Amino acid sequence: MPELLAEDAFAPYGRVIDADFDRSHLINDGRTRRFHALARAEPGEGGEAILSIFRGTPWPAPIEIRMLERHPLGAQAFVPMERHPWLVVVAERPEAAACRCFLARGDQGVQIARGVWHHPLLVLQPMQDFLVVDRAGPGNNLEEVFFVDGDWARIAPV
Repeated sequence: MPELLAEDAFAPYGRVIDADFDRSHLINDGRTRRFHALARAEPGEGGEAILSIFRGTPWPAPIEIRMLERHPLGAQAFVPMERHPWLVVVAERPEAAACRCFLARGDQGVQIARGVWHHPLLVLQPMQDFLVVDRAGPGNNLEEVFFVDGDWARIAPV
């Protein structure tokens, strides 16, 4: 069962991006609230930060985690563009037994730290768009591990 996405629980894997009033201030003559520096782009040496839109579609339930990936050269941030809950699966090592699944609210994003194992985007709606801050540049910034048949983590329906 997924655990609710919370800053302290997610800290070993990256940052939670949300509108926390403790990290905000008013600008534009008091008409705009700025939630400042919620995460920092980390493109790594020789890279540049880029913005993309990822459009996710749901995986069949129950969701089977058959692989993990990581980006050794830069962090990757996902911010939902619609207010639908979604899932984040991360792991300290590339093993099904090490996976942790978080249920993110539709107003929460995450920045997955450089080198952290994670599953690709897991949406629960028929289609959901995300603004993604990622790295472009030289070098191999994608490593993937595929699990042996049947040695998968499974996520119960939410």
